[in-house]
Amino acid sequence: MNDSTFRDVLRQIYNNPLTLAGIILIAALLIVALLAPFIAPSDPFATDPINKLEPPSLNHLFGTDELGRDILSRVLYGARITVRIAVLILLISGSVGTLIGIIAGYFGGRIDNVLMRITDIFIAFPRLILAMAISAALGPSLRNVVIALSVAQWTYFARLARSKALVARETDYVEAAHAVGTSDIRILRVHILPETLSPVIIQGTIIMGSIIITAAGLGFIGFGAQPPTPEWGVMVSNGRNFMPVSWWVSTFPGLAIMLTVLGFNLLGDGIRDILDPRLS
Repeated sequence: MNDSTFRDVLRQIYNNPLTLAGIILIAALLIVALLAPFIAPSDPFATDPINKLEPPSLNHLFGTDELGRDILSRVLYGARITVRIAVLILLISGSVGTLIGIIAGYFGGRIDNVLMRITDIFIAFPRLILAMAISAALGPSLRNVVIALSVAQWTYFARLARSKALVARETDYVEAAHAVGTSDIRILRVHILPETLSPVIIQGTIIMGSIIITAAGLGFIGFGAQPPTPEWGVMVSNGRNFMPVSWWVSTFPGLAIMLTVLGFNLLGDGIRDILDPRLS
């Protein structure tokens, strides 16, 4: 990216306040996740039954939960878990889905039919239900949440990558590469894959919010992270029985989920506007 293009991207970001807001929210999430051990006021696992369900105060800015644990500390540490889960799922599902998509789109024919029918089978199941089934079969844990959601999410990327590969394989430079005897693997790597990266990055940023909500949902219903892990979905679940008298137990981790998803949605829309020339 040359200086002119970089300045143009910065200008587009500056002129779009929603994109800028998304960048700020995600930057704050990453900073909190990185610095959680240093900025958390107490141990997120330390219990204090004497001071359980204390409302927000100067001693506990977000209050305490049913075991007297500091909710602010648990929310901060929960950011680390959320970032790790979301990034791993995105890398695994994005890589697998993109690879399947470009192979199907480039080779076409029977290979395309087989791979797309497999994709259709996965698409036929609601993603949350599929993730629940896989988590239930493997057992509730953070590792199995990553596996379950990766299996449920890769179809997004496969369909998108296939559509781009179908267009790219008909271009003149791919035909020229075939004419000079370039191998299929090199064509896929040098010509087809770069054509799919931009829309895949956009799609990945947009569905990060969906990944975070689904991961939190699995934790909420007991198929994801398990107590006492400070995962936001588990925290919301633990506090739901105390909502009438201790609203803060569920409210603050719920707000963390909302702001994180909002940030990724705004950032995804902004990246789409910048990288997709058809929207200029």
